[in-house]
Amino acid sequence: MVWELTPWRPFEFDRIRREMDRLWDSFLEGRPMRRGEEMREWLPSIDVSETKTDIVIKAELPGLDPKDIDISMTHDLLTIKGEKKHEKEEKEEKEENYHMIERSYGSFTRSIRLPKEVQSEKIAASFKNGVLKVTLPKSEEAKKKEIKIKVE
Repeated sequence: MVWELTPWRPFEFDRIRREMDRLWDSFLEGRPMRRGEEMREWLPSIDVSETKTDIVIKAELPGLDPKDIDISMTHDLLTIKGEKKHEKEEKEEKEENYHMIERSYGSFTRSIRLPKEVQSEKIAASFKNGVLKVTLPKSEEAKKKEIKIKVE
């Protein structure tokens, strides 16, 4: 009997974890992930933070034009949609033969469930240096009330 040895690849776990994260993200967004979709879709990195008065969401969107970004709010779910278009070659340039393409293009959708109630009529968004910043003021009920303790 001949046994075939398979080399142990510790970095395969990272790839499997990324694929599982992508699967869960697509499941939680309510849309199935199709085979090969990871090659056409990209998801921007997002930070969600909180101050005493606001919830702040920052999304890295390098290479996007602000007119290609759509932000919507439904109940406690903030959705950011957009499309990063592939750069068009000028007619004068010769045809390029790529050796490697690592930049991602295409449309994306990110939905973030907010941890607190916000005042949707006062939401503000800005776009600077490829970073989208969405500021969501908390509702009065969601703001923490601080009580000072007097020391006698």
